[in-house]
Amino acid sequence: MLYDVMCCKEYTPMRAKDMAVLLQIPAGKREELHKTLDALLEEGKITVNKRGRYEAVREEKRKDAKKSGKKDRIGEKREKKEKRGKNKREEAYLTGTFISNPKGFGFVEIEDEETDIYIPEENTCGAFYKDLVQIQIVKEEREGHRREGKVVKILEHTVTSVVGTVEKSDSFGFLIPDNRKITKDIFIPIECMKNAVTGDKAIAQIKKYGSSKRNPEGKIIEILGHEGEKGVDVLSVAKSYELPMEFPEKVMNQAEKIKTELNEGDFFGRMDLRDWTMVTIDGEDAKDLDDAVSLTKEGEFYRLGVHIADVSNYVQYNSALDREALKRGTSVYLVDRVIPMLPKKLSNGICSLNAGEDRLALSCLMDIDKKGNVVGHKIAETVIHVTERMTYTNVNKILTHADEAVTKKYQELVPMFFLMKELSEIVRKNRKKRGAIDFDFPESKVILDENGKPVDIYEYEHNSATDLIEDFMLLANETVAEEYYFNEIPFVYRTHEEPDSEKIESVFSMIRAGKIKVKKAKENVSPKEIQQVLKEIEGLECEPFFARLLLRSMKQAKYTTDCIGHFGLAARYYCHFTSPIRRYPDLQIHRIIKENLRSRMTKEKKQHYKEILPDVASRSSMLERRAEEVERETVKMKKAEYMMAHIGEEFEGIISGVTEWGFYVELSNTIEGLVHVNLLTDDYYEYDREHYTLTGEDTGKVYKMGQKIRVKVLRADLATRTVDFLPAKEKTAVFSYLDEE
Repeated sequence: MLYDVMCCKEYTPMRAKDMAVLLQIPAGKREELHKTLDALLEEGKITVNKRGRYEAVREEKRKDAKKSGKKDRIGEKREKKEKRGKNKREEAYLTGTFISNPKGFGFVEIEDEETDIYIPEENTCGAFYKDLVQIQIVKEEREGHRREGKVVKILEHTVTSVVGTVEKSDSFGFLIPDNRKITKDIFIPIECMKNAVTGDKAIAQIKKYGSSKRNPEGKIIEILGHEGEKGVDVLSVAKSYELPMEFPEKVMNQAEKIKTELNEGDFFGRMDLRDWTMVTIDGEDAKDLDDAVSLTKEGEFYRLGVHIADVSNYVQYNSALDREALKRGTSVYLVDRVIPMLPKKLSNGICSLNAGEDRLALSCLMDIDKKGNVVGHKIAETVIHVTERMTYTNVNKILTHADEAVTKKYQELVPMFFLMKELSEIVRKNRKKRGAIDFDFPESKVILDENGKPVDIYEYEHNSATDLIEDFMLLANETVAEEYYFNEIPFVYRTHEEPDSEKIESVFSMIRAGKIKVKKAKENVSPKEIQQVLKEIEGLECEPFFARLLLRSMKQAKYTTDCIGHFGLAARYYCHFTSPIRRYPDLQIHRIIKENLRSRMTKEKKQHYKEILPDVASRSSMLERRAEEVERETVKMKKAEYMMAHIGEEFEGIISGVTEWGFYVELSNTIEGLVHVNLLTDDYYEYDREHYTLTGEDTGKVYKMGQKIRVKVLRADLATRTVDFLPAKEKTAVFSYLDEE
C-alpha cells in the first residue's frame, strides 16, 4: 500500500513522521510503519532523497540499479556512514524527556527536535514516565528509521505523585495508575495506605522509583473517593494533571477583604456609561459574566462598545491573588465543574457584569463603517450598568422570530439585537474576505444527571447570537492589539504562526489525488488558500477527513511578546483582551493598558514589562494546553461511559476517517468510534490510500469517507476513553470472540 501511494503521480516525497500524520497512524503503530519502510528500502522499491524524504524507485530503475551494481554501492556507502557515525556517537550524549509505553519500550523527546528517539525496553535503564534523562545514541537515523538510543543516566524525576485505583491485601497494597504510560503499579507498604481500601481512587506520592526489575514504591497522600462515586472520575483526571482545586488560605483571605459594592469614589477619572443601553449575552449556566456589548448607529457608522470587567482593579500585581492567577493561567471548564482562575467572590461577584448593578470596566469603543472597517476607536476606563442579562438561546429566538413571548418580553431591546445581527454579518463577511479560516467542527455538550452520569450528549449549537458575540470580541481584540503595537509598548499578543509549507503541500497533494481542485501552494501558503480548499471540499464525503488533516498541519496558537499576526484569523494584529476573569494574559494586558491611559508608562515600567512578559506568555501558553487537554479527556471519558450503557445498540453514523487498520464512524451526537478491520469477519479488506477506502476482496463491499453507515456499539473502555463499533449487519459472533479475548 505504501509503495502504491508513493507511485502516485500526485505524491510529494515526505518524511516518515509526516506520512504517519497523513495516514492517521497512532503513536503505538508507528514502529510498524518504520519497519515497513525499512523493508521497502531493503527491497530497493523506495529510496530516501537528500532531504530525508521517501520516494518510489520505478520498476525499470530498480532493474537498472540491480544490473549496474548500484544497490551494492549504496550498501557500502551506508556501511561507511554508519561506521563514521558510530565513532562520533561514542561521546555524544543528549538530554530529553522519557515517555514510556505500556509495552515496555519508550521514546525520548528532545527540545527543538522534530523526531523522538526510540528506546528499546532493554535500554530504558528503569526510567520512569517523564523523567529527565541523559541518553546515548546507539543507532543513527537511517533510511527512514528513527534514531535509537539507550538511557545512560536519570537526571531528574519530574513526576512525584500518581493518581490511580487502590488494590489492598492484608499486608500491603498497590496503586494501579490511571495513566497507562506509567507501566508499573506503585507498591504501597501497609503503614502507608492511609486507610485506603480496594476500589478507592487515590493519589500516591512516589518514595522510590524502582528499577527494571522492581516496582516503584509510594505512600497514599490523598483519597479522592471510591470508584463510581459522583464526580470522583472527573476529579481523578483533574488531579492527574495537577490542577489546583482549592485556593490557598492567604488568597481566600485577600479575596474576602474586597468590598462587594461600589461607591462614587470608585468612579473618579472614569467615563460614566451607566445610562447606555447594554447587555451581556452568555450561556444559561454562565456565572462569570466578563463582557457586555452596546450598539447604536449614527448615519452610516455603527458605534460598537465592548465593555470588559476591570478585574485588574481588584487583583493587584504580585499580590497573593495575582500569583495564584498566574499559577493557574486560565479557568478550566470540565464536564461537571469549573476550576476558576480567581475565587468565586471575584469571578461571580464584584467582577461579574451582573445586570442592574454598577460595575467598573475597561471599554473598547469602536466606530465602524458600512464595510466593517474600524475607522476610529477609544479605549477607556469606564463605569457601566448592564441593562439586561441575555442568553444565546433567547437572543437567537428573537433574531429568528421563533418565540413571540420572548420577543415581547425584551421588546425594548429587539431593535438593538437586529442592529447587532446586521453589523455581525458585515464584520464576518469582511473577515472572510481577507481569508480568515473557519474549521467548523462540532463541539460536544454533555448532560449529566444528579449522580454525575452522562444521560445525553449532543452537538453544541452555534447560532446567530453566538456568532455576533464572537464577531464583536474578535474585533475588539484586533483593535486593542493594533493600537498597542503602534504605541511600541511591551504587550502580550495572541499569535498563530504560518504552517509549514511542506506539511500543507503534502495535504494538498492528497486532496488533489481525490480529484479535488487545489491550486499549487506558494512557498508560504496564505489563509485564503486554506479557505478556498475548505470551500472546495465543503459538502463532499471526504470533507471531515481532509478538514482534520488541514487542521493538524497547522501550528498551535500561543501567547508571545512579538506581534507576528494570527494566521487562522488572517489578522495582522491580535491579542486576548476580552476575558480577564478566566485568562491571565487578558488580566496582564489590562494592567498595561491602564498604566498607559493614566500616563504612567515610564521607561522603568516598560523595562519591567519587558522582563516579566516573556515568562507570562510562555507559562500561559503551557497552562492553556494543559487545560484544553484535561477538558478534552473528561469529555472523552464521559462519552465512553455513556456508550457503556448502550453496548449492542445500533446508531446511524458517518465514516469520518479511513485507515488500513479500520475506519472511524462519527455519530450525530459527536461520539466517534473505531471499526477495527480485523473484526470484519466476512472478508479480507484491502486499503486504497488514494481514495481512502477499504474494499472486500471477495464481497466487493466498500467502506469510504463520508459514507452513511449503521453501526452497533461493540465496547467502550473508560481507561482508554475509546469506543469500538461494528457494522450493524456483521455477525454477532464477534461479541463472544471479544469476551473470550
